[in-house]
Amino acid sequence: MAHKMYFSKRETNHYTVAFYNLENLFDTKDDPNVLDEDFLPDSEKRWNRKRYEKKLSKLGTVISNIGFSKTRKAPALVGVAEVENKKVLEDLTNTKHLINKNYGIVHYDSPDERGIDVALLYQKDLFEVIDSEAVSVLVDNPDGARDYTRDILWVTGLLNHEKIHILINHWPSRRDGAHLTSYKRIAAADKNREIIDRINAEEADAKIIIMGDFNDDPTDESVKDHLVGNDLFNPMERLLTRYSGSLNYRSQWNLFDQIIFSHNFHKYEKGKHCFSDAAIFDKDFLKIYKGRYKGTPFRTYAGGKYRGGYSDHFPVYIRLKLN
Repeated sequence: MAHKMYFSKRETNHYTVAFYNLENLFDTKDDPNVLDEDFLPDSEKRWNRKRYEKKLSKLGTVISNIGFSKTRKAPALVGVAEVENKKVLEDLTNTKHLINKNYGIVHYDSPDERGIDVALLYQKDLFEVIDSEAVSVLVDNPDGARDYTRDILWVTGLLNHEKIHILINHWPSRRDGAHLTSYKRIAAADKNREIIDRINAEEADAKIIIMGDFNDDPTDESVKDHLVGNDLFNPMERLLTRYSGSLNYRSQWNLFDQIIFSHNFHKYEKGKHCFSDAAIFDKDFLKIYKGRYKGTPFRTYAGGKYRGGYSDHFPVYIRLKLN
């Protein structure tokens, strides 16, 4: 006899907001407008249909489980990074773990040279999009040439009928050295502040969530001094330790993936959302289980070699309680 599972209101009135860097979610077709040559069937990586579908299935499993143990539902909102185009997002939301979640997609092609973008997945039953736009981050390389980086995705919508602004980011990388490239991430932080100031000028007590892969930790200058002013709260600051983070580089943990929000999420008001808790979604199935990299993210590729994992980042999330 089937047993019905009952959950208290305490659990069912919580909603998960997540961010996940999907580690190069490319399709297998050549797009002449972007540098996707590494992710083709005849490339060194031998990126083919089978590997693509395996990755989609794995990512779908992860997304459907973020926060589920406490909210009993898949995330209401998921910001994602490193997606090639809208088609890969459609393929992702059509995987068996996500197809019944009725996810909508907000996506714009960004000017990034590698063709990787950010996007928002949202459960249509819980969130209604009012407006969206892609905001360019203008930064130059030391030689004066423009560094074509990812746009900031700004989405305004109603979460359970409450108006919320969401900014999704993927800041310039540290590839040429953290110190040498820090000015680029500071520029990205400043652009977020511009948008936040614009929102606050037009709307009293606006609720704002800023999320993304910042390629910097919560304690770095770009995040701490340029983004998180007195009006914002970063719950991720206390999640980074010597033993945990969202990615691991040369045996050091970083927490580049963060979700930051306006202080009014700390207020208790009937019919509004308030902050409950924040976490890194680092379940064991997402980790390498043995060897020198044990406990770090089980990625799709490592050093150019196919591993068949999920991503080189763990997702992060916050839970919001609807009062």
